[in-house]
Amino acid sequence: MIAKLRGIVDSIGEDFCVVDVNGVGYLVFASSRTLGKLATGAEAALKIETVVREDSISLYGFYDAWEKEWFLTLTKVQGVGAKVCLSILSALSPNQLAQAVSAQDKASFTRANGVGPKLAARIVTELKDKIVTIPLTADSKEFAKEMNNMDAGQETENYEDQLAVRAEDPNLMEDAISALVNLGYQRLEAYRAVNKALAEQPDADVSGIIRLALKEFANKEF
Repeated sequence: MIAKLRGIVDSIGEDFCVVDVNGVGYLVFASSRTLGKLATGAEAALKIETVVREDSISLYGFYDAWEKEWFLTLTKVQGVGAKVCLSILSALSPNQLAQAVSAQDKASFTRANGVGPKLAARIVTELKDKIVTIPLTADSKEFAKEMNNMDAGQETENYEDQLAVRAEDPNLMEDAISALVNLGYQRLEAYRAVNKALAEQPDADVSGIIRLALKEFANKEF
């Protein structure tokens, strides 16, 4: 099995690239997020997942380890094949995926081609207690630094801390989020505001969390 490729990017297509490794061209399927970080003629190192089928052997490449972990996790969900998974990874970054799953935000997944409401609901349901962490590799620190700079204008949140809070009192978070959604806010933005409110006042009750979250909305800092 091929786990990693390092070579020169020969060409880039809509959902693939060809990596020249010592004169041998490897066809690698990848998300638009990964392809956007490559340049024709430049050297690239991609983490590879080899998918073996009865009639084919396909290579799927990832610029970073966390994206590959999400690929492996998502493809375990019924109805999420490798191609649909790449579509999801093109629409949502690993950080956004973590937030969407934790917030049970089905709408975010429907942004991906091939993902309808039913499949989106299945994804968030099956993965709701799943923590997808960054594997400990030689480039983990460099990737973590890069992750903190992505999605400009948005605060990068610690996914594991969020799930820990949720596990302690999931009803508290859900009640506050539901109340904000009923007021007209999107579920994902309500989730972010509630998390920020809990970070400020961990002992707050539902009404206190809602007040703090509304204050965050007013300040537009979440």
